[in-house]
Amino acid sequence: MTQPIRVLLAKVGLDGHDRGVRVVARALRDAGMDVIYSGLHRTPEEVVDAAVQEDVDILGVSLLSGVQMTVFPKIFKLLDQKGVDDLIVVAGGVMPDEDVVELKKMGVREVLLQDVPPKTIVETLTRLVDERGAR
Repeated sequence: MTQPIRVLLAKVGLDGHDRGVRVVARALRDAGMDVIYSGLHRTPEEVVDAAVQEDVDILGVSLLSGVQMTVFPKIFKLLDQKGVDDLIVVAGGVMPDEDVVELKKMGVREVLLQDVPPKTIVETLTRLVDERGAR
């Protein structure tokens, strides 16, 4: 039996809105994934520590506050410091198209904006884990 995909969903920074990430969490759980939701107002350090401790396949960071260009470099630096190179990092929420391009250059595997249907999110995360292969 294969292990279910493990996902940590995180809200980093001062953004106080989590309805969207909760909808995503439910869709992923309904698809058979193990989902951990960090709750609101996490730091990059807390999120990376939790992802490592929980041995997740995917770290999904949801942002509506416009801080993506400072949060993701910190997350990647912390992952690098911990020697983590097989964690799939995805972004979700609201962000401008030019930031999406830069986030992908920095290592974010997919950016799933607010209008992406939950079914597509499930399919995307499943595809990313399949492409990465077994750990």
